[in-house]
Amino acid sequence: MPIDEITQTVSDRYAKAASTGEQMCCPTSYDMGHLKTFIPEEVLRISYGCGTPAGLKTVQAGETVLDIGSGGGIDCFEASRLVGPTGRVIGIDMTDTMLEIARKNAPVVAANLGYSALNVEFRKGLADAMPVEDGTIDLIISNCVINLAPDKRKVFREMFRVAKPDGRFTISDIVSDQTVPQYLVHDTQKWGDCLSGALTLTDYMNGMTAAGFVGIHLVKFSPWRVIDGIHFFSVTLTGYKIPPATTTSLVRHATLRGPFSRLVCERGLTFQRGIPRSITLAEAQLLSLPPFTEYFVLTAEPVRLDNHDPRWSAVLPADAPCTWQGHYALLAGPFVEAADDDHHVYRRGEPLEVCSKTVTVLATNGYQPHFVILNRAGEDVGGEAVTCSPDGGCC
Repeated sequence: MPIDEITQTVSDRYAKAASTGEQMCCPTSYDMGHLKTFIPEEVLRISYGCGTPAGLKTVQAGETVLDIGSGGGIDCFEASRLVGPTGRVIGIDMTDTMLEIARKNAPVVAANLGYSALNVEFRKGLADAMPVEDGTIDLIISNCVINLAPDKRKVFREMFRVAKPDGRFTISDIVSDQTVPQYLVHDTQKWGDCLSGALTLTDYMNGMTAAGFVGIHLVKFSPWRVIDGIHFFSVTLTGYKIPPATTTSLVRHATLRGPFSRLVCERGLTFQRGIPRSITLAEAQLLSLPPFTEYFVLTAEPVRLDNHDPRWSAVLPADAPCTWQGHYALLAGPFVEAADDDHHVYRRGEPLEVCSKTVTVLATNGYQPHFVILNRAGEDVGGEAVTCSPDGGCC
Protein backbone atom coordinates (compact mmCIF):
# COMPACT_ATOMS: atom_id res chain seq x y z
CA MET A 1 0.00 0.00 0.00
CA PRO A 2 1.51 3.41 -0.94
CA ILE A 3 2.68 5.53 1.99
CA ASP A 4 0.49 8.48 1.02
CA GLU A 5 -2.56 6.21 0.94
CA ILE A 6 -1.79 4.84 4.40
CA THR A 7 -1.35 8.35 5.80
CA GLN A 8 -4.61 9.58 4.28
CA THR A 9 -6.51 6.50 5.45
CA VAL A 10 -5.35 6.95 9.02
CA SER A 11 -6.07 10.69 9.00
CA ASP A 12 -9.59 10.13 7.62
CA ARG A 13 -10.26 7.44 10.21
CA TYR A 14 -9.33 9.66 13.14
CA ALA A 15 -11.14 12.69 11.70
CA LYS A 16 -14.29 10.57 11.46
CA ALA A 17 -13.83 9.33 15.02
CA ALA A 18 -13.51 12.90 16.28
CA SER A 19 -16.78 13.82 14.56
CA THR A 20 -18.79 10.74 15.52
CA GLY A 21 -17.38 9.92 18.94
CA GLU A 22 -16.27 6.46 17.79
CA GLN A 23 -14.22 4.69 20.44
CA MET A 24 -10.91 3.64 18.94
CA CYS A 25 -9.29 0.35 19.77
CA CYS A 26 -6.17 0.99 21.77
CA PRO A 27 -6.09 0.31 25.55
CA THR A 28 -5.77 3.35 27.80
CA SER A 29 -5.39 3.98 31.51
CA TYR A 30 -6.12 7.67 31.96
CA ASP A 31 -7.26 8.97 35.33
CA MET A 32 -10.35 10.65 33.92
CA GLY A 33 -11.48 11.89 37.31
CA HIS A 34 -8.31 13.95 37.60
CA LEU A 35 -8.29 15.13 33.97
CA LYS A 36 -11.90 16.29 34.13
CA THR A 37 -10.91 18.92 36.67
CA PHE A 38 -9.22 21.03 33.99
CA ILE A 39 -9.73 19.44 30.54
CA PRO A 40 -13.08 19.90 28.72
CA GLU A 41 -15.25 16.87 27.97
CA GLU A 42 -14.95 17.48 24.22
CA VAL A 43 -11.25 16.62 24.44
CA LEU A 44 -11.65 13.66 26.79
CA ARG A 45 -14.29 12.13 24.52
CA ILE A 46 -11.90 11.79 21.59
CA SER A 47 -8.77 10.75 23.44
CA TYR A 48 -7.14 7.60 22.09
CA GLY A 49 -3.96 5.94 23.19
CA CYS A 50 -2.32 2.88 24.68
CA GLY A 51 -0.69 4.42 27.73
CA THR A 52 -0.19 7.62 29.71
CA PRO A 53 3.27 8.92 28.77
CA ALA A 54 2.59 12.38 30.20
CA GLY A 55 1.40 10.98 33.52
CA LEU A 56 4.28 8.69 34.52
CA LYS A 57 6.33 11.26 36.48
CA THR A 58 8.39 11.88 33.36
CA VAL A 59 7.46 15.56 32.84
CA GLN A 60 9.42 18.13 34.85
CA ALA A 61 8.56 21.76 35.61
CA GLY A 62 9.95 24.31 33.17
CA GLU A 63 10.67 21.81 30.39
CA THR A 64 9.83 21.98 26.70
CA VAL A 65 7.72 18.95 25.80
CA LEU A 66 6.79 17.69 22.34
CA ASP A 67 3.78 15.44 21.79
CA ILE A 68 3.85 13.52 18.48
CA GLY A 69 0.30 12.90 17.28
CA SER A 70 -1.36 15.15 19.82
CA GLY A 71 -4.93 14.52 18.63
CA GLY A 72 -7.48 16.44 20.68
CA GLY A 73 -4.74 17.53 23.08
CA ILE A 74 -5.24 15.38 26.19
CA ASP A 75 -1.56 14.56 26.72
CA CYS A 76 -0.48 18.09 25.83
CA PHE A 77 -2.86 19.54 28.38
CA GLU A 78 -1.64 17.18 31.11
CA ALA A 79 1.95 18.08 30.17
CA SER A 80 0.96 21.76 30.25
CA ARG A 81 -0.12 21.34 33.86
CA LEU A 82 3.07 19.49 34.78
CA VAL A 83 5.60 21.85 33.14
CA GLY A 84 3.86 24.82 34.75
CA PRO A 85 3.63 28.38 33.41
CA THR A 86 7.40 28.55 32.81
CA GLY A 87 7.37 25.46 30.60
CA ARG A 88 6.27 24.96 27.02
CA VAL A 89 4.34 22.23 25.19
CA ILE A 90 4.15 21.63 21.42
CA GLY A 91 1.62 19.26 19.91
CA ILE A 92 1.91 17.95 16.34
CA ASP A 93 -0.92 16.30 14.45
CA MET A 94 -1.82 15.73 10.80
CA THR A 95 -5.61 15.80 11.17
CA ASP A 96 -7.32 19.19 10.84
CA THR A 97 -10.37 18.14 12.86
CA MET A 98 -8.17 17.16 15.81
CA LEU A 99 -6.12 20.36 15.59
CA GLU A 100 -9.26 22.48 15.54
CA ILE A 101 -10.59 20.86 18.72
CA ALA A 102 -7.22 21.11 20.50
CA ARG A 103 -6.69 24.77 19.59
CA LYS A 104 -10.23 25.71 20.60
CA ASN A 105 -9.83 24.17 24.05
CA ALA A 106 -6.30 25.39 24.80
CA PRO A 107 -7.45 28.75 26.28
CA VAL A 108 -10.04 26.94 28.40
CA VAL A 109 -7.39 24.64 29.87
CA ALA A 110 -5.01 27.55 30.52
CA ALA A 111 -7.76 29.40 32.37
CA ASN A 112 -8.66 26.30 34.39
CA LEU A 113 -5.00 25.94 35.39
CA GLY A 114 -4.81 29.59 36.37
CA TYR A 115 -2.23 30.50 33.71
CA SER A 116 -2.10 34.09 32.51
CA ALA A 117 -0.88 32.98 29.07
CA LEU A 118 -0.95 29.83 26.93
CA ASN A 119 2.05 27.55 27.29
CA VAL A 120 0.86 25.04 24.67
CA GLU A 121 0.61 25.31 20.89
CA PHE A 122 -0.55 22.91 18.19
CA ARG A 123 1.15 22.59 14.80
CA LYS A 124 0.07 20.67 11.72
CA GLY A 125 2.67 18.19 10.60
CA LEU A 126 3.72 14.57 10.15
CA ALA A 127 5.69 12.46 12.59
CA ASP A 128 8.35 11.79 9.96
CA ALA A 129 8.76 15.48 9.05
CA MET A 130 8.13 17.44 12.23
CA PRO A 131 7.88 21.25 12.10
CA VAL A 132 10.23 21.61 15.09
CA GLU A 133 13.69 23.16 15.34
CA ASP A 134 16.78 21.01 15.88
CA GLY A 135 17.83 20.30 19.45
CA THR A 136 15.04 22.20 21.21
CA ILE A 137 13.03 19.52 23.08
CA ASP A 138 13.66 18.27 26.61
CA LEU A 139 11.08 15.47 26.49
CA ILE A 140 9.28 13.78 23.60
CA ILE A 141 6.03 11.97 24.33
CA SER A 142 3.72 10.06 22.01
CA ASN A 143 0.69 7.90 22.67
CA CYS A 144 -0.07 5.09 20.20
CA VAL A 145 0.85 7.19 17.16
CA ILE A 146 4.24 6.10 15.81
CA ASN A 147 2.58 2.74 15.16
CA LEU A 148 0.48 4.53 12.52
CA ALA A 149 3.47 5.99 10.65
CA PRO A 150 4.52 4.01 7.56
CA ASP A 151 8.25 4.85 7.95
CA LYS A 152 8.98 4.51 11.66
CA ARG A 153 12.76 4.68 11.35
CA LYS A 154 12.35 8.13 9.80
CA VAL A 155 10.20 9.11 12.80
CA PHE A 156 12.91 7.90 15.20
CA ARG A 157 15.51 9.97 13.33
CA GLU A 158 13.25 13.02 13.54
CA MET A 159 12.88 12.46 17.28
CA PHE A 160 16.64 12.38 17.69
CA ARG A 161 17.01 15.52 15.58
CA VAL A 162 14.64 17.65 17.65
CA ALA A 163 15.77 16.38 21.07
CA LYS A 164 18.25 18.43 23.04
CA PRO A 165 21.70 16.87 23.56
CA ASP A 166 20.54 15.70 26.99
CA GLY A 167 16.91 15.13 25.95
CA ARG A 168 14.83 12.00 26.33
CA PHE A 169 11.58 10.38 25.28
CA THR A 170 8.76 8.47 26.94
CA ILE A 171 6.39 6.98 24.38
CA SER A 172 3.58 4.44 24.42
CA ASP A 173 2.84 2.28 21.40
CA ILE A 174 1.55 -1.06 20.16
CA VAL A 175 4.13 -3.67 19.10
CA SER A 176 3.94 -7.36 18.24
CA ASP A 177 5.81 -10.51 19.23
CA GLN A 178 6.35 -11.56 15.60
CA THR A 179 6.38 -9.93 12.18
CA VAL A 180 2.96 -8.80 10.96
CA PRO A 181 2.10 -10.70 7.75
CA GLN A 182 1.31 -8.97 4.48
CA TYR A 183 -2.42 -9.70 4.56
CA LEU A 184 -2.63 -7.55 7.71
CA VAL A 185 -0.16 -4.93 6.47
CA HIS A 186 -2.45 -4.27 3.49
CA ASP A 187 -5.67 -4.21 5.54
CA THR A 188 -6.65 -0.53 5.62
CA GLN A 189 -9.10 -1.00 8.51
CA LYS A 190 -6.45 -2.48 10.75
CA TRP A 191 -4.03 0.42 10.18
CA GLY A 192 -6.40 2.61 12.17
CA ASP A 193 -6.75 -0.17 14.74
CA CYS A 194 -3.02 0.03 15.57
CA LEU A 195 -2.41 -3.45 14.13
CA SER A 196 -1.18 -3.34 10.54
CA GLY A 197 1.65 -0.91 11.29
CA ALA A 198 2.98 -2.70 14.37
CA LEU A 199 6.69 -3.47 14.45
CA THR A 200 8.09 -6.30 16.50
CA LEU A 201 9.51 -5.18 19.83
CA THR A 202 12.98 -6.04 18.46
CA ASP A 203 12.61 -3.83 15.38
CA TYR A 204 11.04 -1.01 17.37
CA MET A 205 13.85 -0.81 19.93
CA ASN A 206 16.58 -1.41 17.34
CA GLY A 207 15.16 1.44 15.25
CA MET A 208 15.53 3.81 18.19
CA THR A 209 19.07 2.64 18.84
CA ALA A 210 19.95 3.14 15.17
CA ALA A 211 18.62 6.70 15.38
CA GLY A 212 21.09 7.42 18.20
CA PHE A 213 19.08 6.96 21.41
CA VAL A 214 20.58 4.95 24.27
CA GLY A 215 19.39 3.48 27.55
CA ILE A 216 16.13 2.40 25.91
CA HIS A 217 14.09 0.48 28.46
CA LEU A 218 10.62 -0.67 29.38
CA VAL A 219 8.48 1.44 31.70
CA LYS A 220 5.31 -0.66 31.53
CA PHE A 221 3.49 -3.05 29.24
CA SER A 222 0.00 -4.43 28.81
CA PRO A 223 -1.28 -7.32 26.64
CA TRP A 224 -3.89 -6.24 24.14
CA ARG A 225 -5.03 -8.54 21.32
CA VAL A 226 -4.12 -11.84 19.69
CA ILE A 227 -4.84 -12.21 15.97
CA ASP A 228 -3.95 -15.43 14.16
CA GLY A 229 -1.42 -16.27 16.84
CA ILE A 230 0.27 -12.84 16.74
CA HIS A 231 0.35 -11.12 20.13
CA PHE A 232 -0.09 -7.35 20.04
CA PHE A 233 0.74 -5.52 23.25
CA SER A 234 1.22 -1.99 24.53
CA VAL A 235 4.64 -0.85 25.72
CA THR A 236 5.80 2.41 27.23
CA LEU A 237 9.51 2.99 26.59
CA THR A 238 12.00 5.61 27.72
CA GLY A 239 15.35 6.44 26.11
CA TYR A 240 17.99 9.17 26.10
CA LYS A 241 20.02 11.37 23.78
CA ILE A 242 23.31 11.99 25.52
CA PRO A 243 25.81 14.66 24.48
CA PRO A 244 29.45 13.88 23.69
CA ALA A 245 31.43 13.31 26.88
CA THR A 246 33.36 16.48 27.67
CA THR A 247 33.77 16.51 31.45
CA THR A 248 36.41 14.74 33.49
CA SER A 249 35.20 11.76 35.49
CA LEU A 250 36.97 9.50 37.97
CA VAL A 251 34.94 6.52 36.77
CA ARG A 252 37.18 4.19 34.78
CA HIS A 253 35.85 0.73 35.66
CA ALA A 254 32.46 -0.96 35.82
CA THR A 255 31.54 -4.17 37.65
CA LEU A 256 28.22 -5.91 37.02
CA ARG A 257 26.42 -6.59 40.31
CA GLY A 258 23.69 -8.88 38.92
CA PRO A 259 21.18 -10.48 39.10
CA PHE A 260 22.06 -11.12 35.45
CA SER A 261 25.15 -13.30 35.11
CA ARG A 262 26.13 -11.53 31.88
CA LEU A 263 25.00 -8.41 30.02
CA VAL A 264 25.73 -6.79 26.66
CA CYS A 265 24.97 -3.06 26.57
CA GLU A 266 23.92 -1.00 23.56
CA ARG A 267 27.56 -0.04 22.93
CA GLY A 268 28.41 -3.73 22.46
CA LEU A 269 30.33 -4.08 25.74
CA THR A 270 30.05 -7.43 27.53
CA PHE A 271 30.01 -7.55 31.33
CA GLN A 272 30.36 -10.67 33.48
CA ARG A 273 28.94 -10.47 36.97
CA GLY A 274 31.55 -9.63 39.59
CA ILE A 275 34.38 -9.05 37.11
CA PRO A 276 35.51 -5.42 36.62
CA ARG A 277 36.26 -4.09 33.17
CA SER A 278 37.75 -0.80 32.08
CA ILE A 279 35.43 1.67 30.34
CA THR A 280 35.85 4.94 28.48
CA LEU A 281 34.43 8.26 29.62
CA ALA A 282 31.59 7.91 27.10
CA GLU A 283 30.81 4.42 28.35
CA ALA A 284 30.80 5.65 31.93
CA GLN A 285 28.34 8.34 30.87
CA LEU A 286 26.06 5.65 29.42
CA LEU A 287 26.20 3.40 32.48
CA SER A 288 25.41 6.39 34.71
CA LEU A 289 21.94 6.69 33.16
CA PRO A 290 19.01 5.72 35.44
CA PRO A 291 18.22 2.30 33.93
CA PHE A 292 21.81 1.09 34.39
CA THR A 293 22.93 2.45 37.75
CA GLU A 294 21.42 -0.21 40.01
CA TYR A 295 23.15 -2.99 38.07
CA PHE A 296 26.72 -1.67 38.16
CA VAL A 297 29.42 -0.56 40.57
CA LEU A 298 31.24 2.34 38.88
CA THR A 299 34.68 3.08 40.31
CA ALA A 300 38.04 4.70 39.59
CA GLU A 301 39.94 1.50 40.37
CA PRO A 302 38.80 -2.03 39.46
CA VAL A 303 36.53 -3.67 42.04
CA ARG A 304 35.89 -7.43 41.98
CA LEU A 305 32.75 -8.82 43.60
CA ASP A 306 31.91 -12.31 44.85
CA ASN A 307 28.82 -13.85 46.38
CA HIS A 308 29.89 -12.76 49.87
CA ASP A 309 29.80 -9.09 48.90
CA PRO A 310 26.47 -7.39 49.77
CA ARG A 311 26.54 -5.68 46.37
CA TRP A 312 26.48 -9.05 44.59
CA SER A 313 23.04 -10.08 43.32
CA ALA A 314 21.74 -13.40 42.01
CA VAL A 315 18.34 -15.10 41.74
CA LEU A 316 18.55 -18.88 41.42
CA PRO A 317 15.66 -21.02 40.18
CA ALA A 318 13.94 -23.30 42.66
CA ASP A 319 15.48 -26.76 43.05
CA ALA A 320 12.28 -28.51 42.01
CA PRO A 321 10.46 -29.81 38.92
CA CYS A 322 8.92 -27.25 36.58
CA THR A 323 5.97 -27.11 34.21
CA TRP A 324 5.54 -25.66 30.73
CA GLN A 325 2.54 -23.32 30.70
CA GLY A 326 2.97 -21.46 27.41
CA HIS A 327 4.97 -18.48 28.69
CA TYR A 328 7.43 -16.53 26.58
CA ALA A 329 9.81 -13.86 27.85
CA LEU A 330 10.92 -10.83 25.81
CA LEU A 331 13.85 -8.75 27.06
CA ALA A 332 12.99 -5.07 26.76
CA GLY A 333 16.29 -3.32 27.42
CA PRO A 334 18.34 -1.36 28.21
CA PHE A 335 20.55 -4.34 27.37
CA VAL A 336 20.71 -5.96 23.94
CA GLU A 337 21.53 -9.35 25.44
CA ALA A 338 21.40 -10.84 28.93
CA ALA A 339 21.91 -14.19 30.62
CA ASP A 340 20.54 -15.55 33.90
CA ASP A 341 21.87 -18.24 36.23
CA ASP A 342 20.01 -21.05 34.48
CA HIS A 343 21.63 -20.93 31.03
CA HIS A 344 18.99 -18.74 29.38
CA VAL A 345 20.26 -16.13 26.93
CA TYR A 346 17.73 -13.36 26.25
CA ARG A 347 18.10 -11.14 23.19
CA ARG A 348 16.23 -7.85 23.15
CA GLY A 349 12.70 -8.21 21.85
CA GLU A 350 13.02 -11.87 20.84
CA PRO A 351 10.48 -14.25 22.45
CA LEU A 352 12.06 -17.11 24.41
CA GLU A 353 9.90 -19.92 25.77
CA VAL A 354 10.36 -20.31 29.52
CA CYS A 355 9.07 -22.74 32.13
CA SER A 356 7.28 -22.00 35.39
CA LYS A 357 10.47 -21.73 37.45
CA THR A 358 11.95 -19.17 35.08
CA VAL A 359 8.72 -17.14 35.12
CA THR A 360 9.09 -16.96 38.90
CA VAL A 361 12.71 -15.81 38.59
CA LEU A 362 11.78 -13.12 36.05
CA ALA A 363 9.10 -11.79 38.41
CA THR A 364 11.72 -10.78 41.00
CA ASN A 365 12.78 -7.17 41.40
CA GLY A 366 16.05 -7.22 39.48
CA TYR A 367 14.55 -8.92 36.43
CA GLN A 368 10.89 -7.88 36.32
CA PRO A 369 11.26 -4.26 35.11
CA HIS A 370 12.96 -5.39 31.90
CA PHE A 371 10.75 -8.21 30.67
CA VAL A 372 7.49 -8.63 28.81
CA ILE A 373 5.89 -11.97 29.67
CA LEU A 374 3.31 -13.32 27.21
CA ASN A 375 1.39 -16.59 27.17
CA ARG A 376 0.95 -18.19 23.77
CA ALA A 377 -1.02 -21.23 24.95
CA GLY A 378 -4.38 -21.26 23.19
CA GLU A 379 -6.05 -23.24 25.97
CA ASP A 380 -5.35 -24.47 29.49
CA VAL A 381 -2.10 -26.41 29.74
CA GLY A 382 -2.19 -29.73 31.58
CA GLY A 383 1.34 -31.01 31.16
CA GLU A 384 3.04 -32.83 34.01
CA ALA A 385 5.98 -31.42 35.92
CA VAL A 386 9.38 -32.29 34.45
CA THR A 387 12.87 -32.41 35.95
CA CYS A 388 15.34 -29.91 34.58
CA SER A 389 18.48 -31.12 32.90
CA PRO A 390 21.43 -30.96 35.33
CA ASP A 391 23.81 -29.68 32.64
CA GLY A 392 21.57 -28.00 30.08
CA GLY A 393 19.60 -25.60 32.22
CA CYS A 394 15.93 -25.50 33.05
CA CYS A 395 14.61 -24.79 29.58
